[in-house]
Amino acid sequence: MTENPIIVALDLPPDQALTLADALRGRVRWLKVGMTLFYAAGPEVVIALKEKGFDVFVDLKLYDIPHQVSGAAARISRLGAGMLTVHASGGSAMMRAAVESSRRAAEEVGMAAPAVLAVTVLTSTGEAGLAEVGVERSPAEQVALLARVAQEAGVDGVVCSPAEAADMRKLLGDDALVVTPGVRPAWAETGDQQRIATPLDALVGGASHLVIGRPVTAAAAPAEAIARILAEIEGVTP
Repeated sequence: MTENPIIVALDLPPDQALTLADALRGRVRWLKVGMTLFYAAGPEVVIALKEKGFDVFVDLKLYDIPHQVSGAAARISRLGAGMLTVHASGGSAMMRAAVESSRRAAEEVGMAAPAVLAVTVLTSTGEAGLAEVGVERSPAEQVALLARVAQEAGVDGVVCSPAEAADMRKLLGDDALVVTPGVRPAWAETGDQQRIATPLDALVGGASHLVIGRPVTAAAAPAEAIARILAEIEGVTP
């Protein structure tokens, strides 16, 4: 492991999220701002976390007509986000619009462009959930189909469950980002996730980054939880 692969999902009220960020400073590089936090605090929370020294993954799963997604991706890029997400189900034109507008916007303000990640199948969705919306393929088959479309659209990587990480690594190559939610340490509860794995198994399978939320954010001592997860990855006793 060359660097800390953990992305902590700050699905918390704004004041709690910023307090937790302070507690994790120097422990992790990446923090994730999803819908819960972004809709409560607005774009300013991304700026605040950047000022605290973190790289920020803005996970809003953009999904709309290409024009709307293009504008949203540009706005997120200007905030200084390091990663942003679009739904692969939105199709190649939509994803390509996000990639192009995010790079253009970042260049205009002199920032590095964020990595654009395509969300494939949510980790809370299994075969029954796909069938409910008319998808007869298995989760693995659907992830592969969407990842191929995303690759052709020029994205930098995908978001998938750990179960598909190895296939995504083979399909997308060594340089692609493979970001896996649904990661639970051996000592944590699984919650509402279905297709899950331990941190070590996800990394061995091909993940580049691990999104971990409640095992850290709900811990009595979040910094100790991070240390415990890293120890689990490295196979040592904290």
